Amino acid sequence: MQSHLIRVFCIRASNILIQAPPVTGSLSQKLFAKAKTLIPGGVNSPVRAFRNVDGDPFFVRRAKGSRIEDVDGKHYIDYVGSWGPNILGHAPIVLTSAIHEASKDGISYGIPNPQEVEMAMIINEWVPSVEKVRMVNSGTEATMSAIRLARGFTGRDKIVKFEGCYHGHADSLLVAAGSGALTCGEPDSAGVPQSFANETITLPYNNVERLEEVFHQYGEQIAAVIVESYPANAGLVFPREGYLKLIREITRKHGALVIFDEVMTGFRLAKGGVQELENFDPDLTAMGKVIGGGLPVGAFGGRADIMDMLAPDGPVYQAGTLSGNPLAMIAGLTQLRELERTNAYQYLSEVGSQMAEGLRRIFNEKGIPNRVNQVGSMFCLFFLDEEIVNVDTVTKQDFSIFKKLFWGCLKEGVYLAPSPYETGFISREHSAADIDDTLDVIQSVVAKW
Repeated sequence: MQSHLIRVFCIRASNILIQAPPVTGSLSQKLFAKAKTLIPGGVNSPVRAFRNVDGDPFFVRRAKGSRIEDVDGKHYIDYVGSWGPNILGHAPIVLTSAIHEASKDGISYGIPNPQEVEMAMIINEWVPSVEKVRMVNSGTEATMSAIRLARGFTGRDKIVKFEGCYHGHADSLLVAAGSGALTCGEPDSAGVPQSFANETITLPYNNVERLEEVFHQYGEQIAAVIVESYPANAGLVFPREGYLKLIREITRKHGALVIFDEVMTGFRLAKGGVQELENFDPDLTAMGKVIGGGLPVGAFGGRADIMDMLAPDGPVYQAGTLSGNPLAMIAGLTQLRELERTNAYQYLSEVGSQMAEGLRRIFNEKGIPNRVNQVGSMFCLFFLDEEIVNVDTVTKQDFSIFKKLFWGCLKEGVYLAPSPYETGFISREHSAADIDDTLDVIQSVVAKW
């Protein structure tokens, strides 16, 4: 075919024809070349662009169990799992069957359905701090709405967040730390007004002194502290002993609320999330991912007196055309019930420990400084030998080692998250043999360095 002609190729996964300019290489490369002419950066979410590993993404045709297959027919053991929702693995029969059957009764109604009530009941049962819950369509929508509600309930404007904690892309949350010790934040994205950032105070995580100083200065102006249960968007970071307790005590003292972001950890680490593991009692909780079974979903809930401030009962407005979508509710309910029926959390913790111990052994034997943080089915590998306290610690690591590891593993059929700032996810479909195979691949990759 001559170079000036447009090449046409077919993607079986979507059954559509895509026209792209002639590009040599794999089908993924051709797709990405065309995507960049139609979609900003060629992707619909930035981390998918593989910029943190200095490369281009592959495109997925299908996924099943612990594995994904790209459009060129190559298979990978997957440790991204759609960034957390696929705790039962890809396309489990129990889930796909439930979605298929539910779809026969309709895709969306725009009017209440029984599944919404069932979902509210199971969240209320599993998460004691949640007395009432409102379904939304994403984690971003959940945190954004929870912040609006906290401001409406307290009559205050300022919020406190922590460096390295990501709560979605709402304007108030895309804020970096200010230049001074106790200043408000600076916009971390173009398009965020400085006036929005002025109402957000950003602090280093796990720093007791800074938290106390901020509440001493601004305490009566702070509506809420929003914090990831276990920060998992700058690696995987754990709170130091007593830190969550301090957050709870200092907010109560000053009449502020705590918004616990369990979008990643909720229903993945335990039925009651991290608040069950840490015996923590937040005022509001943001949820998502696992409760949608892979379909778009989010939720926020908490004390009834706070939640009753929401419209139509109260003055805080929040709405969504597809909120409580029946297919998303069925998918989430089916996944939660399957987790409970099979007591999956114990197994997930076992294979998570197997992965963490294997990673430590490999890099210790090679003499490469490392820290592996792991809890349940979540894990993260850091290339430095230092306690991981907050994002400042995370950025000290040698990112060049991670890039070598990522591309070496990908070549051998193991897909790790394409960024050193991301957490890995293990599903119920990852067998002990899958973990052993993965560690063998990593061992062989590292042996060549």
